[in-house]
Amino acid sequence: MRLSFTDLVNNAARLEPFMLISNATQYVPPPAWWMWLFPVTYLIHMAEEYWGGEGYTAYLYRLRGVHLSTGRFLFYQGLGVVLICIGIVVSLQLRWPRFLLAILGALVLANGVTHTVTALRHGGYGPGLVSCVLIWIPLGLVTLFLLRGDMPVTRLLLATLIGFGIQGAVALIALKGGSRTK
Repeated sequence: MRLSFTDLVNNAARLEPFMLISNATQYVPPPAWWMWLFPVTYLIHMAEEYWGGEGYTAYLYRLRGVHLSTGRFLFYQGLGVVLICIGIVVSLQLRWPRFLLAILGALVLANGVTHTVTALRHGGYGPGLVSCVLIWIPLGLVTLFLLRGDMPVTRLLLATLIGFGIQGAVALIALKGGSRTK
């Protein structure tokens, strides 16, 4: 059975309990400062990718033969920071910050694992590796660990899968957003 957008809209009332933060009588959001760690650490990671080693664009070219201009790299990274900030504000207004925290936790964890595996596979430092190992992997793990008791398992799993999916999309954009050398 395929579910169309119209079916989804008509059956939204059935989905409402799944989308609720909790069934508690009073809503208590997680600390906002925890959410703002993500764009702040993104800026740290972005700086390391830009200035670390040979720089991410040269690293991507050397490893994968993909030329990603510095301007395009900065545009995509800046867009990422802006989207995270918008997501934080919207999630706080709509009262689903835990869902966004789980997405962001999974996203930075996946990015950290990707950087680490790539560094191990190629036998050396890659721009962004230090911030991933020291900041993003721990931040992602701690965030997901703390949320496991605050939200239903299905919501946490869904948010985690979305975070991993976003990381996959970002990786594809990085690889396809530049031009391949022959």
